[in-house]
Amino acid sequence: MTFNSSMLAIGLMSGTSRDGIDAALIETDGQGAVRPVAFHAMAYADGFRMRLAESCARAMAMDAPGFEPLIASVENELTELHVEAVADLLGRSGHVAEDVGVIGFHGHTVAHRPDRGWTWQIGDAQALAGAFGIPVVGDLRSADVAAGGQGAPLMPVYHRALAHDLPKPMAVLNLGGVANITAIGADGALVAFDTGMASGLIDNWMHTHAGASFDEGGAMAARGRVDEDRLATMLADPWFAAPPPKSIDREAFTIEAMRGLETADGAATLTAFTAAAVARGIDHLADRPTCLFVAGGGRHNRTMMAMLRARCGCDVRSVDELGWDGDALEAQGFAYMAVRSLMGLPISFPGTTGAPREMTGGVLFRP
Repeated sequence: MTFNSSMLAIGLMSGTSRDGIDAALIETDGQGAVRPVAFHAMAYADGFRMRLAESCARAMAMDAPGFEPLIASVENELTELHVEAVADLLGRSGHVAEDVGVIGFHGHTVAHRPDRGWTWQIGDAQALAGAFGIPVVGDLRSADVAAGGQGAPLMPVYHRALAHDLPKPMAVLNLGGVANITAIGADGALVAFDTGMASGLIDNWMHTHAGASFDEGGAMAARGRVDEDRLATMLADPWFAAPPPKSIDREAFTIEAMRGLETADGAATLTAFTAAAVARGIDHLADRPTCLFVAGGGRHNRTMMAMLRARCGCDVRSVDELGWDGDALEAQGFAYMAVRSLMGLPISFPGTTGAPREMTGGVLFRP
C-alpha cells in the first residue's frame, strides 16, 4: 500500500438504523491506498430519533422532495449534530480542520424512491463546509438515480479497495437498518444490491414491544420461535424474486405483519426475515461465496449470525477478522468516495446500482 498522492478525508454516515452519526478520518489516495486514522460514534437522543423517524414517514408519503416543516426543522438539527460529530472526531484524532482535504457527507436518507426517479438525503452540506472551512462532497446518490440507477448500494467501491489483497471471490454483507451485499469476483468485478431489511424492523419491534432501542446480542430473538408461516408470507413479496441490482427503503416493510405475536417470537421471526432474505439474495449470485464477511451493527447480534449460517449455507464471520473496523466501515467509505469524487473517479457501477455506465457522483460544496 503506497500513498503517492493522498489526503486526509472525513466521512460521515447517519444510517437507516437511525441510531446516530458515525464519523471516520482516513488517509487515502482514492484508489488502492487506505489508512484508517480515527473513528467516533455519536448516538442520537431518543427524542431526536423519534423526530427523525417521523420525518422519514412524512417523506415517504410525499410525491417528491419538497418543503415540509418538520423535515426542515429536523434537517437543521441533523446538520448541527454533524458539526458536533466532526468537532469531536478532530479532537480525538489530534488533527485540526486545516489538515483535512475533504468531508464526505451522506446526510440522512428520509426517503429512497428510485422507482420514481428520486432519492432524498437531508442535511446542509454548505453549512458543514462553512463551519470548518473544509470542502464537502454531498448528495452522493442523486446523479446515479437520475441516470436510471438505484443509487444504492455505494459501499462496494470501498469494499473492493479494502479487499485488494484478499483472495477472491469474496462477499461482504452489511447489516444496518437495511441489508446489502457486495460480491467481488476473481477479476475484481463488482455485483452488489440490497437484500432486504436488517436491524430496522427489529429495532422498531423492540421499541414498540419491549421499550428497548434494539435487541442486544439477539437475546430476545434467541428466546423466541420463528413463525414460519408469517415469514413465508413476507418473503412472497415480488421484490425478493426480482434480480439485482436493486435497492429498498427501510420503510418498505413494517412490523404490522407480526401483530399478535409474543415479543420474543416477533423478534425471532424478524431476525429470520433478514437471514432468509440474505439467503435469497445469494441465490442471485453466479458464484456463491464460501464465506460472508459481515459489517454493521447486525454483526453483534449473535442470533442473527447463527441464523445466517443456518439459512445461507456458508461460513459467516465478522469483517473484524479481516482487520477491518465493522462499525466504522460506512463512514470510512464516504470519506473514500469524497476523494474519488474530487478526482472524477467512479463511485457506482452497472453491477452495483444498475447505472448505465461507471459514474462518479456527489456535489462539491466549497466553504
